Amino acid sequence: MGVLEATMIVIDNSEFMRNGDYTPSRYEAQSDAVNLIFSAKTNSNPESAVGLMTMAGRAPEVLVTLTTDFGKILASMVQTKVDGTAHPTTAIQVAALALKHRQNKAQRQRVIVFVGSPVLDDEKELVKLAKKMKKNNIAVDFINFGEDAENVDKLEKFISNVKSGDNSHLLNIPAGPQLLSDVIISSQILADEDGLPQISGTSAGGAVAGSDSFEFGVDPNLDPELALALRMSLEEERTRQEREKKERDAAEKAKATEAIPEEPVAEGSGDAAKKDEEKPDGKADGKADKMDTD
Repeated sequence: MGVLEATMIVIDNSEFMRNGDYTPSRYEAQSDAVNLIFSAKTNSNPESAVGLMTMAGRAPEVLVTLTTDFGKILASMVQTKVDGTAHPTTAIQVAALALKHRQNKAQRQRVIVFVGSPVLDDEKELVKLAKKMKKNNIAVDFINFGEDAENVDKLEKFISNVKSGDNSHLLNIPAGPQLLSDVIISSQILADEDGLPQISGTSAGGAVAGSDSFEFGVDPNLDPELALALRMSLEEERTRQEREKKERDAAEKAKATEAIPEEPVAEGSGDAAKKDEEKPDGKADGKADKMDTD
C-alpha cells in the first residue's frame, strides 16, 4: 500500500492556458494530468484524499475539498473558466489551509501546483512561503510547463527551501509531442517511497491504463463507481481526440487545396483545343462533301 496522503492540486486557469502548444491545449492537457494524479493517489492508498483549486480568475478558489470522489474532480475541471492572471503564492497558502482541515490527521500533506504561465510573484516572497510550508510539514511539487524556461530559477529556489529530504520536486516539461500525463507518470511526483511509479502506465488522454491485474488499475469489485468513471472518461477522451483529428485533417486538406495555384490553360492546347480544331475541320469537310454531291 502506498503513502497515506492528503493532496491539494492547484490548477492554472489563467489566459495563458488557451495556448495550443500542448496537445490539444494547455488547459486540456492539464485536465488529463489532473485525472491521472487523482487516480494515482487514490489507487495507491484508498484512504488518501485529493482536493482541487484554481489560482487565477478573480482570486484563487477551492473547487473541491479533499475527497475520494473522482466525479467531483471531473465535473469541476469541465466547469472551470479560463480567465485572468495566476497567483501561485496566494493559491499555495489557501491550499495549506484546506490541508489543515483534513479529517484524517494521519495523512501526510502535499500540494501539487500546475504552472502554465509566468510566475510574477517576488522571489523573496516565494522563499518565505517555502520556509513556512516546510515548517508546517507540507510538501510542494511544481509541474512547470508552457513558460518553463522563464519560471525555472524562481521555482528552483522555492523547492530548495521547502524540501525536507526528497519530499518536494520540480518537473519542467517543455512543449512537444508528448502528453503532460505521460511525462508526469514516470516522474518523481508520482513515485512511491522507494522511487518507483505508483501506477504502471497511461492510455489516450492520460487516463490510467491499468496494472497487471485490473483494467485501469482498479478492482471493479472494490470500487465499481471509480472503475466506471475511469472507463467513461477514457471513452469520452478517445471520441474527442478522434473528432479533433478528423477536424484537423479536414482543415489541413482544405488549406492544402487552397494553396495549390490553378495553372492557366494555354490557348490552342489540350483536349479543349483538340475539340476546337476538330469542330471547324468537320464543318469544312461537310461543306466539301455537299459540294461534291451537287
